[in-house]
Amino acid sequence: MLVLAIDTSGSGCFAAVYDGGTGELLACAGAEIGRGHAERLMEFVDEALSVSGRELGEIDRIAVTIGPGSFTGIRVGVAAARGLALALGKPAVGVTTLQVVAESARLKQAGQPVLVVLDAKRGELYLQAFDASGRPQGEAEILAAEEARRRFSDFAGICGSGALAVTGAAGGKPDEIDMATLARLGAAADPASARPKPLYLRGPDAKPQAGFAVTRA
Repeated sequence: MLVLAIDTSGSGCFAAVYDGGTGELLACAGAEIGRGHAERLMEFVDEALSVSGRELGEIDRIAVTIGPGSFTGIRVGVAAARGLALALGKPAVGVTTLQVVAESARLKQAGQPVLVVLDAKRGELYLQAFDASGRPQGEAEILAAEEARRRFSDFAGICGSGALAVTGAAGGKPDEIDMATLARLGAAADPASARPKPLYLRGPDAKPQAGFAVTRA
């Protein structure tokens, strides 16, 4: 199975081609761009395909990060994945950023459950626990940092950019979405239950002005 993996959940914009049969990441293209995901994503998709020596028509599945993360970035990635899937007649699957970070951590500390804590800004954190085999334990949630510390400061396997805010002892590094891990999770996902639907956990920063309306003739 050839998987096209897409990540636009943060400041980076990345695309990768992964061979599920061999477990090999054939190519990865992208950059930390901050903004402009919509303008650059297809450029990186084309680059990844070119480097891998594969054609878009050979792709069997599209895997995309669905959040939580950047509201605009997630929307761009999910829309692109859905559009490509429709054009190719192939399935698209969504993988959460929490899943990817958890799986990356689990591979480094096998046999241990992990609590993924991502920095959600504004003094808040995205959290989700996973057991030693990588299965989620409960739903993803967003908590104030104080509440997260109260509930999880004694948890042994905390990872992610928000770890420092909970433990005060380790973590704090920016979250890196490993594209091979994303693609591998996408290859194993069930398209019927892992449809690419954004996981925001909170609303966008920009909101309509209350009580404002345009008078129409």
